[in-house]
Amino acid sequence: MHKRAKHSLERRQLLRYAGASLILSVSPLAGAVGKQPAVLAVRIWPASDYTRVTLECDAPLKYTQFTVENPDRLVVDIEGVEFNSVLDSLARKVATDDPYIKLLRAGRFKPGVVRLVMELKTKVAPQVFELKPAGEYSHRLVLDVYPVNPPDPLMALLEGRKDAVEPPTQEQDFRIAEKKPDEAPSKPAEKPLEAPEVHTGKKSGKPVVDRMVTIMLDPGHGGEDPGAIGQGGSYEKNVTLQVAKRLKARIDAEPNMRAVLTRDSDFFVPLQMRVQKARRVQSDLFLSIHADAWIKPDARGSSVFVLSERGASSTQARLLAQRENEADLVGGVNLGAKDLFLARTLLDLSQTATINDSLKLGKYLLGELGAVNTLHKNSVEQASFAVLKAPDIPSALIETAFISNPEEERRLNDDAYQEKLADAIVRGVRQYFSKNPPGPKAKLARLG
Repeated sequence: MHKRAKHSLERRQLLRYAGASLILSVSPLAGAVGKQPAVLAVRIWPASDYTRVTLECDAPLKYTQFTVENPDRLVVDIEGVEFNSVLDSLARKVATDDPYIKLLRAGRFKPGVVRLVMELKTKVAPQVFELKPAGEYSHRLVLDVYPVNPPDPLMALLEGRKDAVEPPTQEQDFRIAEKKPDEAPSKPAEKPLEAPEVHTGKKSGKPVVDRMVTIMLDPGHGGEDPGAIGQGGSYEKNVTLQVAKRLKARIDAEPNMRAVLTRDSDFFVPLQMRVQKARRVQSDLFLSIHADAWIKPDARGSSVFVLSERGASSTQARLLAQRENEADLVGGVNLGAKDLFLARTLLDLSQTATINDSLKLGKYLLGELGAVNTLHKNSVEQASFAVLKAPDIPSALIETAFISNPEEERRLNDDAYQEKLADAIVRGVRQYFSKNPPGPKAKLARLG
């Protein structure tokens, strides 16, 4: 049979029957009577970590899923819904450079049943699940496509890729001089296989660092979760990513620092996954970047928050932590994927020492931010932020400015202001390490 004709026949057969399919999950019935559910919107969020496909509906859906090999495909049958123009647009929303999805099409399988067929570029471990209404969203059916062999940020560092830079020499003191604007970034190291220890100089007695320090930068929100939205239409998730990328460039230009991003594009990362990523690369610091919002548009200024074990330091801090901790509901977490939440047991460990270090870090950050913007509060605030709960990594959440304030929203979108924010944060980090040199790390063994 001609190759094209054979492919066409295979496609028609796939849309007609499931064949020897493996049914992985079934959602509850949307309802035996009443109006049929309708798909209101479809969105696709491609990223190196995973690609997410979201179908927003006006009611829960009944669905089944199965996979087909040769070629690899994910098939989802949605019952009790009619094919419409929104579903028809799915195929046009797949980017050609999507890491995992080659093609995605939807069609009428039989009356009242729509079949989604996702052709894949590689072996994947799909997760299909429902989300209840949250934030501005109605019911959502989510198709998460994870690679069988996910990218490993630790290996990226060990193999000397873009996140790795030259370590300082053994004689270099960590008390860093200010860099000149025209100094070039350090040349990437080829294969930094270990995290060396910290020594004390014999003559001076000062801490001498002969290892790189790693800083995890966490751009808040992303993907399905826009964060706060300014009056001018700015999304917090976009501003935080822009600032974080500028900050990463600044840190990577330091001779003894390197930065890693929890996300480098517009996709959602669950809060605990952000913490896990930081621990995976043995981060020395964790900085979560945000742009605050308040009910009154005249609220303004920068703030720094760290974790509290004894309640919030103010009502505003408590409300902010509550709102930020709801990001998983809006962004969309598969509660059935238990492996994503193994690190929750870590939260029961004592964090007193880490919180004390976080308060010191916050003080330096706040002092430097005050040089480029009004401070909303002159002291570091505390609350129970889920994203700051790494038990062994000093962590701070930086509210760069109020995106709900029209004037500060304009500044947050200004390149020059973003550069000033990044410079201020690096100065704060530099001061922290000059007074609190990092301790020794366990040696990083090459995996596999």
